[in-house]
Amino acid sequence: MIKKRKMIRLIVPFLVFILMTTIVIAGCRAGTTTTPPPTPDSTSATTPKPTPNSSPAARTSLSGTIEIDGSSTVYPITEAVAEEFRKINPQVRINVGISGTGGGFKRFVAGETQISDASRPITSSEKEQAAKNNIQWLEMSVAYDGLSVMVNPRNTWVTTMTTAELKKLWEPGSTVKRWNQIRTEWPDRPINLYGPGTDSGTFDYFTEVITGKAKASRPDYTASEDDNVLVQGIAGDPNALGYFGYSYYVENKAKLKLVAVDAGKGPMLPSEQTIRDGTYSPLSRPIFIYVNKAALVRPEMKEFIRFYMTGGPKLVTEVGYVPMNTSIYNENLAKIQ
Repeated sequence: MIKKRKMIRLIVPFLVFILMTTIVIAGCRAGTTTTPPPTPDSTSATTPKPTPNSSPAARTSLSGTIEIDGSSTVYPITEAVAEEFRKINPQVRINVGISGTGGGFKRFVAGETQISDASRPITSSEKEQAAKNNIQWLEMSVAYDGLSVMVNPRNTWVTTMTTAELKKLWEPGSTVKRWNQIRTEWPDRPINLYGPGTDSGTFDYFTEVITGKAKASRPDYTASEDDNVLVQGIAGDPNALGYFGYSYYVENKAKLKLVAVDAGKGPMLPSEQTIRDGTYSPLSRPIFIYVNKAALVRPEMKEFIRFYMTGGPKLVTEVGYVPMNTSIYNENLAKIQ
């Protein structure tokens, strides 16, 4: 009997210890939240994977201000890239303006901005001004665009126009003011023209390939460097005709009607395919950013350009433009190493 009690005294504490340990472990498990692995929907579709020499921790510690100005055509791409970049680098301030390609280059060659959006290549005079101010730069192609000719959806008579008809309408000294002056079967109604302002690279490119000389255009049209202004003008005017970058059509399809352009091989509408393969001719073109080389010593600048070339191609498609081949983006990346 004594032996049994002794054994009980030995066993009970041991059982109590086991019971208390079990309760503590269970309590710890109950108080722990297990984070499930991220699902495809829980991660940003537009955030690229970290690139070499660029860890997420390094990104979030970046700070500074990046000034960008220039083309309203390139603006949707650059603004989308900036927005995604700011999500993972909230201490970096990025200001994106839309003064037009020419206006952007004026600031860029003066050293006022670090990046210039451009819908045409830099001109000889702009290069000379940059050299005078000791501004060295890098040119980077970022997408393809197709200049799109647009009318109001209530326009039932225009579906195609030849490049010769566009020239007749837009060239300096043009006296065409009514639709039946282009084709006699079209109605005797006024034509109200809308297009980019003279600081726009889109204006330069369109006039060069349509009227035969850059900046050669009739002046009596509603002009703006902001393509959204042109969208609203055409959308509200049944007699309107205008042109601007393809992305702005993609974003406003319900308000606008595309006109197929015939350069001699049959009417062709802009699309991702026809812009990419060049069959939408002569209005397909590359668009660019220009980067101040000296600014690349700043970590936030270098990281932003790296992010642009890795995450940008997906955003190019999302905003309505056509991405370059991957090799082009890789070449751009090599320029900043």
